[in-house]
Amino acid sequence: MRIVFLTGIWPPDVGGPATHGPEFARFLVERGHEVTVVTMGDREPDVRPCEVVVVSRAQRFPVRYGRVAAIATRRARRADILYATATYAAASLASPVSRTPLVAKLVSDPAYERARRYGLFDGTLEQFQQPASTRVEALKRLRTHALRRASALVVPSAYLAEIAGGWGLDRTRLTVLPNPAPAVPELPPSLQPSGTFTFVGRLTRQKALDVAFAAVAQVPNARLVVIGDGPDRDRLEAAARDAGAGDRVEFRGALPRLDALAVVAGSTAALLTSEWENFPHSAVEALAVGVPVVSTAVGGVPEIVRDGENGLLIPVGDVDAVAAAMTRVLSDDGLRAHLSRGARPSVAGLSVEETYGRLTEILAEARRG
Repeated sequence: MRIVFLTGIWPPDVGGPATHGPEFARFLVERGHEVTVVTMGDREPDVRPCEVVVVSRAQRFPVRYGRVAAIATRRARRADILYATATYAAASLASPVSRTPLVAKLVSDPAYERARRYGLFDGTLEQFQQPASTRVEALKRLRTHALRRASALVVPSAYLAEIAGGWGLDRTRLTVLPNPAPAVPELPPSLQPSGTFTFVGRLTRQKALDVAFAAVAQVPNARLVVIGDGPDRDRLEAAARDAGAGDRVEFRGALPRLDALAVVAGSTAALLTSEWENFPHSAVEALAVGVPVVSTAVGGVPEIVRDGENGLLIPVGDVDAVAAAMTRVLSDDGLRAHLSRGARPSVAGLSVEETYGRLTEILAEARRG
């Protein structure tokens, strides 16, 4: 197949879609498919498993988004299928003009993320599904209009699939396909000091790292390694200091994937205090290298992190609960060993071969119509 792949972020950007993009593109290329990626970025891509066309973020948003749509349309005329993990509106414009079927992977509710970013809404994802202001409802209509152009919608969690089913989309086009566990070689763990927790991801408000910093400040023998970058980095570095945990919170910046996984593998547990999530890559990756996960019980997280089996689940925004969970992991050797033993087996069924093989089948089915 000839595939045009639209994504909002790509390495050196960090985050789940930036992990999925190169991994899936490489999977397709290795099996003889022709892939062209169209994305946006601040710099040239540092991973190129195929042709990667980058539209500079230095341009104003309407200009760069229009360029993404124009490039996607032009490339799609010579392609068999469009695959989008973001920039759904651009993909929905390119699909009918080029007469190329579209498959979209939903990683969130794009209307919700946009409303949060514009300061139009401050509640939970579940609350967002209720009637709201005129501007918010306009964002919802635009989202649904774009996604209705897709022949198939792939959703990593049953949680998000249920929410998306309420948008007036054709539920028969929705397929739940979890994110795969990474296929990593036997890597020597980068051993961290005792009591080290790790966070890997984009540094954004969604991740609620302020809660993690406040919890670290309450647990004297705990430290946190933050791997990743994002728009909130400067603010979060200041927040860590203000919380009284500055000397026990280390910001490593964005690392190559195997280096990041080695740090996680050498830690006590992964820590995720997000306000909302779908099916986070960081949780799957931590479990895949044998490390338990302490996470807020949001979105699709409970579909992968099972309390008391491969991690601990905590309420959103509860600093005391986060600190208590961290203390349990550090002080109870039996619990820590039990959670660690349960980590790898819990993601054994999420192989790259099986997951991306099924995703490739979905693309082929959409192409055939």
